[in-house]
Amino acid sequence: MRSIPSSLDPLVVGEIDRRLSSVSRDEGVRIPWAIESGSRAWGFPSPDSDYDCRFLFVRARDDYLSLWPARDVIETPLDKIYDVNGWDITKAAKLIAKGNATVIEWLRSPIVYTGETSFRDELLALADAIVERGAIGRHYLHVAVKQRGATPTLKRFFYGLRPAVALRWLETHPTRAVPPMDLPTLLAESDVGEEVHRAALDLIALKAETRELGNALAPAVLERFVVAQLEHAEHFETEPVAKGFDRTRSLADAFIRTQLDDTRRVFPRDGA
Repeated sequence: MRSIPSSLDPLVVGEIDRRLSSVSRDEGVRIPWAIESGSRAWGFPSPDSDYDCRFLFVRARDDYLSLWPARDVIETPLDKIYDVNGWDITKAAKLIAKGNATVIEWLRSPIVYTGETSFRDELLALADAIVERGAIGRHYLHVAVKQRGATPTLKRFFYGLRPAVALRWLETHPTRAVPPMDLPTLLAESDVGEEVHRAALDLIALKAETRELGNALAPAVLERFVVAQLEHAEHFETEPVAKGFDRTRSLADAFIRTQLDDTRRVFPRDGA
């Protein structure tokens, strides 16, 4: 699977592809999922936004049986354009079980450099089965509150607006716990109201044309929306656990075993 919009610089995409190939070869890992994260995938890039490639990797089965396990993170050189790093699938599964929405977002990214559809679908199914709505709600609430506590800029306002809309998405879909990743889709699938929706899309369009939005104030209608949404979402802080830990652990373990069983996908035999 591959989904690369024409707005991405083909030279940059080519370098990301090269880095992913080098990681797979040099580290001896399989990369079943590599996507764009950050503002480009969130749906509100600036003309000078960097590229935030995130990937999930799987090592050979024996590597997980070693007394000296390898790191569960692989990083490539960071610079002004490229931020390319990945997490071991075991790290990703543990974080999903704890209610960390970051990995789940990666599975919903609209920009995919390379990916196995079956892997994504299986990991999303695991998330649907084990993730707690309360934990996801707390994740987005804490992200938004943290951004609100920093020096206000319009750029930072987006980093608080997206989780606020994700919280509204959870309200709009009371039986679901895995929100979309990008802001336009969150807006379209939430009952935010026409005025908020239109103001957010206008601000997205402005950011796409402006290298630095500066310290201007956010539109009042969006500021009111974020404040009200965060206040309303405080109930997630005390929402009780609804799913048993033993079942969550069992399902996560089963998923990992399926990824390690087919070792031929990681290390094909010579001549195979």
